[in-house]
Amino acid sequence: MTTDSPLRTRLRTALLEARRARDAETAATLRTAIAALENAEAVPVEATAGALEEAPVGVGATEAERRRLSDADERAVLDAEITSLEEAGRAYACSVPERAFAARRAAERLTALRQAPGEA
Repeated sequence: MTTDSPLRTRLRTALLEARRARDAETAATLRTAIAALENAEAVPVEATAGALEEAPVGVGATEAERRRLSDADERAVLDAEITSLEEAGRAYACSVPERAFAARRAAERLTALRQAPGEA
């Protein structure tokens, strides 16, 4: 199940446009951001050991509903991705300038998509 939110719609639309334009760098950035949002919805796994006979049985017995992220939660996840890219840009600045530039450009792309059109 995928969640449809305004932010995810913007990211998926931008991904489609990047793929059509054959812009691999932008597509990779957008895929990573979308994956981060989907991973944030995952239900934490509690590792417990128990007797086999106590294990759930039947189709769907072990299924758990994914968490639902609010718009603020989604923006926080995207902000973390942007911060990570900005940090990578600073880390690569002296040693690998082309990677620093790519990381900063990726952060700028995500920042532009973070805000809904018309938002300040």
